[in-house]
Amino acid sequence: MAEPFEILATPFEVWLAPVGEPFPDLDDLDLEESPGGNWELLGVNGADNQGDEGVAVEHQQTLAIFRGGKSTAPLKAWRTEEGLRIGFVLHDVTLETYGKALNDALVTDTVQTGSTVGFREINLHQGTQVAVFALLARGENSPYGDGFLAQYQVPKVYQNANPAPVFRKGVPAGLAFEFMALADLTAATEEERFGQFVVQDHEES
Repeated sequence: MAEPFEILATPFEVWLAPVGEPFPDLDDLDLEESPGGNWELLGVNGADNQGDEGVAVEHQQTLAIFRGGKSTAPLKAWRTEEGLRIGFVLHDVTLETYGKALNDALVTDTVQTGSTVGFREINLHQGTQVAVFALLARGENSPYGDGFLAQYQVPKVYQNANPAPVFRKGVPAGLAFEFMALADLTAATEEERFGQFVVQDHEES
């Protein structure tokens, strides 16, 4: 997009992989191709399946403050909780996408035999265990240049939304996704436990 580059109006595409999957280097980020490895695009057509709300990234925090006995103003603040939320709606109700919304439910594919039609199915009960993923959200979203690339790389997330697809005339059914970050205890520093937002700032040489 043209200047001013810091004003961004381009969607991200979201990819999921097993926890521990390496993130692609920004130099290798070709938006027309898969990032490779075990990364799976969420949505048959990626960003083209997203609702107009796009991908919302929310940095959550809970703060506590201290006021002295005579002070009406806070004297100190500290953070007691924090979170990272990545949310969006996908207008894609293939069972492969629906299954990701329901705790990574396995899609069972039964092929046609004789007079029995072929079909796919997922189980709707999710159980006590919560599926976790690595998440990559990437696009031409750098505030430093036209067509420069950017990516959120979150090493560990779980799906927290309550999908409620509505099937009605004239309105596409949607699946809500809300990925919440879990702390990556293998990170090199505490600051890296939710991953990184990496943006390109120069042309490739």
